[in-house]
Amino acid sequence: LKGRDLWVLVLGRFPTHHKIGIPEFKYVANMHGDETVGREILLHLIDFLVTSYRRDPIITRLLNNTRIHIMPTMNPDGFEATKVPDCYYTQGRYNKNGEDLNRNFPDAFENNNVSIQPETQAVMNWIKNETFVLSANLHGGALVASYTFDNGNSVTGSLKGYSRSPDDDVFIHLAKTYSFNHAIMYKGTGCDNRQPFPEGITNGYSWYQLEGGMQDYNYVWGQCFEITLELSCCKYPPADQLEKFWRDNKVALIEYIKQVHLGVKGQVTDKNGNPIPNAIVEAKGRPHICPYRTNEQGEYFLLLLPGTYVINATVPGFKPMLKTVEIHDSTSNFSALKQDFSFSEVSIRSRAASCPKTPLYQELEQASAAVKPTLHVLVLTTVMLVIFK
Repeated sequence: LKGRDLWVLVLGRFPTHHKIGIPEFKYVANMHGDETVGREILLHLIDFLVTSYRRDPIITRLLNNTRIHIMPTMNPDGFEATKVPDCYYTQGRYNKNGEDLNRNFPDAFENNNVSIQPETQAVMNWIKNETFVLSANLHGGALVASYTFDNGNSVTGSLKGYSRSPDDDVFIHLAKTYSFNHAIMYKGTGCDNRQPFPEGITNGYSWYQLEGGMQDYNYVWGQCFEITLELSCCKYPPADQLEKFWRDNKVALIEYIKQVHLGVKGQVTDKNGNPIPNAIVEAKGRPHICPYRTNEQGEYFLLLLPGTYVINATVPGFKPMLKTVEIHDSTSNFSALKQDFSFSEVSIRSRAASCPKTPLYQELEQASAAVKPTLHVLVLTTVMLVIFK
């Protein structure tokens, strides 16, 4: 990637900067350079969004209430290296250094001993600098919407062949939103009668285990829900098929963006109304291994399905604030439920809190294994107390 930039086009009413209350969304394609369909349909999507603005009321509302980032190619060198288009695997999958970018991110389950590539580092910096809420990365070689986790251990239930995140219900909804709005993905037939995918979706780990993937990195360290979209059985199809791929995916691409408005959002402020960055805000019962925190403007965004939740806001050193919220499907209103938190006794800016890039779930697995005997003792003591009371 010597001297080359990765280009992103940002669309929205305020494309140049983040606006409070407007969620950030992204699509990334072509991280495997020989998987070309996503790259092409994202260019079509840009054209469609720009030309439909102020003509189509739905697209107009979508762009007025969402900041949409589109990166058509994350691996331009790999794309250019694919001299002979092929439906199957080619060397163009890798970047200029021969590295697979979707095995190149820090991993939450094991030490990923790879040297971080310039493309990977650029995307990690991008994730750090924006408050992304929802994302998808576009691939080829299968026809399925695959969701977190791609890797796993006993903590996430991988022993049963499925690696479950705390937001598994939301991920299933996101994957189905895409597959059921796609022309055929929801049928779940897969490619060449190989592995069928019921309803056109799969847990990443259930399909095949993968270390250093981008979607798990987004979810754990970027606070961004990302799924992987496999859009074509043929990785590099003939150009005359591209229009059909666009037609097959057009509705799904739009409906998926709308899901960034699911759930609840708001600001955490101090007694003077100033934003508190790095406050932890999470729904009770679904803690993240790397707690989800407010951004510089004190904002949080939590993707949640309709239902009743208790939202817990915590500023270190102060009593947490709990608020019960009733969430409805807000995607058609293009705004998640708004719930602010004001800490009347706080007048300090919370210190920056970064989450270590170590395999956090590995540590959790070791801790839970070490804790097991202690738990038995605890139960025993409780029983003894009850008996002798």
